[in-house]
Amino acid sequence: MFDIKEQLKILPDRPGVYIMKNLDLDVIYVGKAISLRNRVRQYFQSGKNQGSKVRAMVANINSFEYIVTDSELEALILECNLIKKYRPKYNVLLRDDKTYPYIKVTLNEAYPRVIKTRRVLKDKGKYFGPYTNIGALNQTLEIIHQLYPIRDCKKNIDRMIERKERPCLNYHIKKCMGPCTGEGKKDEYNRMVEEIITILNGKENQLIKTLETKMKEAAREMDFEKAASFRDQLLALENTFEKQKVVTDLKVDQDVIAMATEGEINCGVVFFIREGKLIHREPFTFMANEGESREELLTAFIKQFYNNMDYIPKEILLEEILDEEELLQEWLSDKRGSKVQLRVPQRGDKKQLMEMAKKNATTTLMQLKIARKTATGGERKELVELQELLGLDEMPIRIESYDISNISGLQSVGSMIVFEDGKAKYSDYRRFKIKTISGPNDYGSLEEILERRFSRGLLETQQLLSGEISMTEGKFLQFPDLIMVDGGFGQVTSVKKVLDTLSINIPVCGMIKDDKHKTRGIAYEGEEIILDKRTPLFRLIFKIQEEVHRFALAYHKTLRKKTMLQSELEEIKGIGEARRKALMKHFGEIQKIKTATLEDLLKVEGMNKKAAESIINFYQESSQKEEITDLEGVKTGDE
Repeated sequence: MFDIKEQLKILPDRPGVYIMKNLDLDVIYVGKAISLRNRVRQYFQSGKNQGSKVRAMVANINSFEYIVTDSELEALILECNLIKKYRPKYNVLLRDDKTYPYIKVTLNEAYPRVIKTRRVLKDKGKYFGPYTNIGALNQTLEIIHQLYPIRDCKKNIDRMIERKERPCLNYHIKKCMGPCTGEGKKDEYNRMVEEIITILNGKENQLIKTLETKMKEAAREMDFEKAASFRDQLLALENTFEKQKVVTDLKVDQDVIAMATEGEINCGVVFFIREGKLIHREPFTFMANEGESREELLTAFIKQFYNNMDYIPKEILLEEILDEEELLQEWLSDKRGSKVQLRVPQRGDKKQLMEMAKKNATTTLMQLKIARKTATGGERKELVELQELLGLDEMPIRIESYDISNISGLQSVGSMIVFEDGKAKYSDYRRFKIKTISGPNDYGSLEEILERRFSRGLLETQQLLSGEISMTEGKFLQFPDLIMVDGGFGQVTSVKKVLDTLSINIPVCGMIKDDKHKTRGIAYEGEEIILDKRTPLFRLIFKIQEEVHRFALAYHKTLRKKTMLQSELEEIKGIGEARRKALMKHFGEIQKIKTATLEDLLKVEGMNKKAAESIINFYQESSQKEEITDLEGVKTGDE
């Protein structure tokens, strides 16, 4: 048993990180300290001077751990990583950065690709982001692929060259250089990748100068085709970046951070300024507890925001001075590899930039408040969050969810449930018996029920347009805004396969469970998104996943029970398949057959007196056996 008083006595007077846990051993807070002894003991002293947040946290602490470090800087780095890992309840939390997409240059591959991803891995890839604006990210990727013929396939290049496989269509239409052809253009390919990284770092002016030089050199060498190629790239680059606003005459790289808070709603805005141009603006929301000061919020924001950033500028402008300013500067400088300064602007261009960022933060806060106010009855909040999380064009008002249930592949059934405006719509629930798949094949079963559901929906749409049916007569007319399937990437792939075959475009995501079979996150676009358990969205996803599983299981149990009861009739002499069907058709259920009289049984089609008496005798004998078993149970004391 963990004795807090005894553990407090042996705390070292050293820098480090402390980890607070509750009764269930969940991490509820992570903090750093110059002296673990002094800092951790403060929590368990008199609570008179403690805020409500600290008092609530201390009341839930059942044990704690600590990790000693060599310096406060090491403690800060470890604190950032542990907060990211555990997402503790009582820490200020930037909305999970795993939910925001990044642009990744796959430098870990021989011929790198430029792709969108939601996972930042410890590989040799170079990451840019995160992007809260999905449209801006997609536009950036589109520009890059227009400018540079780099590959976007996942194929093994060496294997393709070895097998002499034919290149894809992109090569023939000159959208890909075709490294799979083995024509030895590695140096040229790498040059393009370097230029792409330059663009993503906001250094397009440097690239433009390089291209101008190369264009002139090619023209002097009479290589007009290459010169024209450089000219086209220059025009495209200048057209793309001329819209960027010049905000300072100084050719500097800066980030400008402003914050707006009101109650539990907290918004941060970061302006990315590269070589004096405002190239990007990113708004962020983050969760905090009651009583958090602006300084605590801003410090926590900086730690979590820059913990994953690949590029850090020389200068970061802030609204106010922070107590941990020197430590943060040391940490950021270490990450960058050269000096980084945190500054509070007082006058001139920098002051104007800060005012502009503040206005943007305030506007973002107002928009967020309006979105929450619009969310009626608290139900649409989850849908707003889900739309933002997945980057959907429209709010997913209607969500359909699917699940498969079977025992070792026997009597497989599928279920479809519907949630509208965040609430279950029971009238639209549907059940499916699996007809074409045998054995334990969840993927095949899922494909079958999706094909039946949407083929029927398309047919009913045609019938509605031709006037054959009305809206109320169509059981599958309405298509969902989002499909959620109980499972991971395999199930998502199966659903997409059916939709692609039917030329239906509906977003699909999987609902992933952890080792304890509890909802953990969402599988979407090849990435796993971990959900924060404290959010309304998590509660909605949990509700959908539990409901679709319950509905599938209930249907499976009903069929299994019915089959087991029907099998009783097979044990009765003189009752063949034809009479079994006639009995079930006449009575509807086994229980009525058990209690039927001779006269009732003789009314069944194809039944004679001998067969009817056989049924009565069978159930009378079964009843007597049950009574004897019950009596024996009483004698032996069984319950």
